[in-house]
Amino acid sequence: MARISSPMLLAGLLAGAAVAHAAAPGQFDATVPRSLPGSPRGWTYASGVAELALAAGVAHPRTRRAAALATAAFFVGVFPANVKMAADARHRSPAVRAVTLARLPLQVPLVLWARRVSRGAGGR
Repeated sequence: MARISSPMLLAGLLAGAAVAHAAAPGQFDATVPRSLPGSPRGWTYASGVAELALAAGVAHPRTRRAAALATAAFFVGVFPANVKMAADARHRSPAVRAVTLARLPLQVPLVLWARRVSRGAGGR
């Protein structure tokens, strides 16, 4: 069974999120804060590409430390999208509201997981 600090599990999560951004971009477009320049679809695809690059970096031992630190920063950077999603769901069903609100504190363990992976990678 994989430990929560598993770099390959983290890489898989990132790769899965990247695929989701490409396969169903509309749901991600809706989370892009309006204050960002450009089109929401551009940001959706850019974040998917970033997730794929981070996944590859975390998966490879030589780049794992830097990629895991970048992943922690990425998880912090996408937090405003989760806040927007929760705010936009305030008039939706209780189940949708609960899911979007539950995502907010989940960013903390994701950031900590990425940091643990970076520390486990050593100082290469």
